[in-house]
Amino acid sequence: QLQLVESGGGVVQSGGSLRLSCTASGFTLNYYTVGWFRQAPGKEREGVACITNGLDETSYLDSVKGRFTISRNNAENTVNLQMNNLAREDTANYYCATDCTPRPPYDNTKRYLPGLWGRGTQVTVSS
Repeated sequence: QLQLVESGGGVVQSGGSLRLSCTASGFTLNYYTVGWFRQAPGKEREGVACITNGLDETSYLDSVKGRFTISRNNAENTVNLQMNNLAREDTANYYCATDCTPRPPYDNTKRYLPGLWGRGTQVTVSS
């Protein structure tokens, strides 16, 4: 069974840091492009960061550039999201998926598993 599980969420003060992990089971995560998403109450889900398979090219939502870093740990079959200098507007439920929004420019080496999502991990930033 293919599964993604997020971990690492919690409550942190404004300016603090958290590191989220997305762990895959049933398949090898580094074969696929992976995205982190978030959804705050009353708002639409948005793509936060993306890392491609192969070259590990990364892309970010403008509001998190310079603060968030997405990376792979292939030994642990995970993709991590390091979040620094957190602000109240970063409060949301964070999800990972084997897809990205927006998707990187097309080429035939990028691989996705559309529709595979974790259940999410809550991040709350207090002032």
